[in-house]
Amino acid sequence: MNSNTGLGKLRNARKYVIMNKKAFRAIRAGARTIGGKKMDDKIARLKEILDDSENVVFFGGAGVSTESGVPDFRSKDGLYNQHDVRFERYRPEYLLSHSCLVDEPEVFFEFYRQKMDTRAIEPNDAHRVLAEMEKRGRLRAVVTQNIDGLHQKAGSRVVYEIHGSTLRNYCMRCGRVYDSDAIFRSTERVPHCACGGVIRCDVTLYEEALPEEAVAGAIGAIRRADTLIIGGTSLTVYPAASFIGYFHGKHWVVINKEHLDLPLDPESDLEINRPIGEVFRAMAQAENKRS
Repeated sequence: MNSNTGLGKLRNARKYVIMNKKAFRAIRAGARTIGGKKMDDKIARLKEILDDSENVVFFGGAGVSTESGVPDFRSKDGLYNQHDVRFERYRPEYLLSHSCLVDEPEVFFEFYRQKMDTRAIEPNDAHRVLAEMEKRGRLRAVVTQNIDGLHQKAGSRVVYEIHGSTLRNYCMRCGRVYDSDAIFRSTERVPHCACGGVIRCDVTLYEEALPEEAVAGAIGAIRRADTLIIGGTSLTVYPAASFIGYFHGKHWVVINKEHLDLPLDPESDLEINRPIGEVFRAMAQAENKRS
């Protein structure tokens, strides 16, 4: 072996280690750096946008609730990947479909009871900050793809649930309305109303149309907004994801752990690739310091 070559490799390896130590120190020192800007800069820009806005609407998805312990359907650790042995032969989409409810109701309700009970789950900082923004008149509406009711539990009043809610149930025959406990506390494998009809969740299942009233309210709110905050969503669930196309206001704000391929203007818009709860906590802390 050529000693010069060996020495060169050794020197290169040493440089590599030193460079990586420097990179590690830089990452550790700038752990709150996002997309080339420090978190404080991003939060300051977010506050500027909100101060420049009169009609802010929030459009959110599963990522808003994952910090409360609600699994994201499509993430690697989500509901769709928590396979229970008795459900392995079914596609997850089928288990939450109208076909399953009608054709195999015992399978549907067993899955629903095991996986969809969010009654004991509490709101997180994202829910609470949004509720406080509405209370202060800084937020006009929440449009949510989630079905857990956590926005209302946190205090939000104008919430358009475009996929329905697990907190409401009704009879498929007579339409009688039941509370959130009806399915989970029923001793029947398939819960029934006094009229003999099946009690089902007020959730939009696969193969079903979205609720017209919630959709109309959501689209109207987005159309009127001058700032649209998109948070905790992959924008892959349609037709819900298409709703953001109705926005023609001044500012897009995207708060999502993963980058979203949206036509953002760096002068007027903002993207923060961090967990939404973390961002809203930082924003709330900055607001408290200012007041």
